[in-house]
Amino acid sequence: MWNEFKKFALKGNVMDLAVGVIIGGAFGKIVSSLVNDIIMPVVGILLGGIKISNQSYSFGSAVLKYGAFLQTVVDFFIISFSIFLFIRILSRFKRKKEEETVEEIKADVKEELLMEIRDLLKMQAEAGGAIGTREHTDRS
Repeated sequence: MWNEFKKFALKGNVMDLAVGVIIGGAFGKIVSSLVNDIIMPVVGILLGGIKISNQSYSFGSAVLKYGAFLQTVVDFFIISFSIFLFIRILSRFKRKKEEETVEEIKADVKEELLMEIRDLLKMQAEAGGAIGTREHTDRS
């Protein structure tokens, strides 16, 4: 059972997932700090010094903390937008790399074709021009 677990845990997909989770956690902390320490204080200043996350409404003993909910919604949109930008940048790099690979393949194919043409022309010249020509004797 231990050997099976080691095989599973050391597969590329599992390791990639683990790295992704760790990086995602760190990225989440960065975005949370951006929201809590930079963006929301500016929003609070624009709203006249109000701290959104502290806003609430009381119904007797029940407290409706709509400010915390709004804070979470703002966090979500900023995190979503940040991830969108990050994925967009990665996609551009990936697309550029794929285009470079296609260009390299095209160059290799062109070179190979040119070498084949050169070899055929060389063979034709050595054979006295007989290769690739047809004489039509039958005219019907």
